[in-house]
Amino acid sequence: MTSRIRARFWDPTGNRYGIPTYPWNMTPPHLRTLRQLTAEGLRPGEQGIQGQVLWCSRRHGSTSVHAAYLYDVRFALPIRPRSPRRRAKTSVRRTCPECLTDVDYVLPRHLGVCADCAEAAAA
Repeated sequence: MTSRIRARFWDPTGNRYGIPTYPWNMTPPHLRTLRQLTAEGLRPGEQGIQGQVLWCSRRHGSTSVHAAYLYDVRFALPIRPRSPRRRAKTSVRRTCPECLTDVDYVLPRHLGVCADCAEAAAA
């Protein structure tokens, strides 16, 4: 049964599906999914989709086909660093204006302070 499914999704020229299509675990070594590129510290850059992986759902009674798009790692670019402006904005929203400590969460707007300062003010 698995060989029929693999044969159904095997289209490296793109004649049947419009773009090169491969079954699960049969992609060429230079093609990666977006998650794989991100794990390697890369992004697709300006390249378009180079292919796709298709597989059938393994849930009982489901006949859906899933797809993951592939990008060429040879044309991938490094991930851009986060902007300092965005980093500063996040740290401002995490710093309590009363005790001036950097908490590990974004301050709730309805309190405006950290949970410890809100408890102290309520008591």
